[in-house]
Amino acid sequence: MKSEVRRDDLVYPDLSYRISGILFEVFKELGPGYQEKYYERAIAVAFAKENLRFEEQLRIPLQYHNRPIGSYVLDFLTENVIVLEIKKGNYFKKQNIDQVFSYLKAKNLRLGLIANFTANGVKVKRIVNIN
Repeated sequence: MKSEVRRDDLVYPDLSYRISGILFEVFKELGPGYQEKYYERAIAVAFAKENLRFEEQLRIPLQYHNRPIGSYVLDFLTENVIVLEIKKGNYFKKQNIDQVFSYLKAKNLRLGLIANFTANGVKVKRIVNIN
């Protein structure tokens, strides 16, 4: 008899699993070698097809003492709770992890995903803002 193990400490496990599945389907159909913007466009089509609420290329302001000091642009904000950043490459770079963490802090969100489209598939990394 198969016993299913479910972690209670994951942030948005069902939604992040659903997003990951969509990312794998996009890669399965497109394959490797495309620019990030083409993966992003395909993901937007797939999100819409799966009735997943999302905003793409969402600009969020960064403020200091209620004054604007800049802004960030998120690749995707899904269901108003998960940031999704699309990258190409085999490794998760520290600067990309820091970038997503900054997005989470600026928008006061708990979970971000970095999806690296590689020559061999998609790698997904969870970034959690515990503040």
